[in-house]
Amino acid sequence: MLELTCALIIAAGLNIYLLLGGADYGGGVWDFLASGKRAEQQRALIERSIGPIWEANHVWLIAAVVILFTAFPPAFSRIMTYLHIPLLLMLLGIVARGSAFAFRSYEARHDFRRRWGTVFATASLLTPILLGTVIGAVAWGKIDGQPDSFSAFVTSWFGFFPLSVGFYALAMVAFLAAVYLTVEATETDLREDFRRKALGSAFVLGVMAAEVLAVASFDAPEILHDLTRTRWSWALHAVTAVAAVGAIVALWRRFFRWARLLAGAQVSFIIWGWAFSQYPHLVKPDLSLYEAAAPPFTLQLLLLALAAGSLVLVPSMYYLFRVFGKIGGPPIT
Repeated sequence: MLELTCALIIAAGLNIYLLLGGADYGGGVWDFLASGKRAEQQRALIERSIGPIWEANHVWLIAAVVILFTAFPPAFSRIMTYLHIPLLLMLLGIVARGSAFAFRSYEARHDFRRRWGTVFATASLLTPILLGTVIGAVAWGKIDGQPDSFSAFVTSWFGFFPLSVGFYALAMVAFLAAVYLTVEATETDLREDFRRKALGSAFVLGVMAAEVLAVASFDAPEILHDLTRTRWSWALHAVTAVAAVGAIVALWRRFFRWARLLAGAQVSFIIWGWAFSQYPHLVKPDLSLYEAAAPPFTLQLLLLALAAGSLVLVPSMYYLFRVFGKIGGPPIT
């Protein structure tokens, strides 16, 4: 039970990170794709929306990594060994993205702002692809035992299925960001711009979901089986589809807050569907969460530390979002 609780907390951390930090990456995608006569207004809205809280969202990813390291050391070791190339590139992307965003925000010269904006947008495109690729590789089942050659550090993640999951993750964060920005926009024209982007990205997300399933059918058939093996998995697929259709209808009818809620639910159901399909494995094909778990006493101390830390973290994050008007009304001044 302790092992399962720690694994569920890791999944919850990844869920929250994708909903909050993932949407920040999506903002960078739309910064890159800003077009038309309101392109600069679109970029300004993205910058205002991300600006106050973008760095704080990484706390959820950090928490998930620390829990993995403490609760499941063999799984952490295997993932960090086999997947160190995409993980290192992802880390560089996070650093480059954050640095470029900060430098662009304080740069007055147009040419330099444009250059930093290019770095910010490029890193925002690549980082979620790498994150999705890592998740796809963990599920793919090529991380097995000790690597026998350097090629194992590439073949463990560079394949059709992991890369398709990477592009699926990119479509997901772009969709989330566009939906969130319909709520953030205060001008009708800007809101309509992002409404159209959200509807378009919802279509792309559906296409990418079908593409991932198609690739899985020949490159990872066991994953396709795991996603459909139980009654609850079909129920989860059904509620995911309902949330997806509901988000599209809400966008079409201009119920933007409902669209935000349903889009977040859709993405959350996707993440939990993957997490449940992994059970009981942490790393496929052969490392279960029970085999990889630290001693029970360590897990007990970890859960106590998490409970104590959450008493500080959760109210702090709530207050941060409340101060900058992300929840509960306008910013506190």
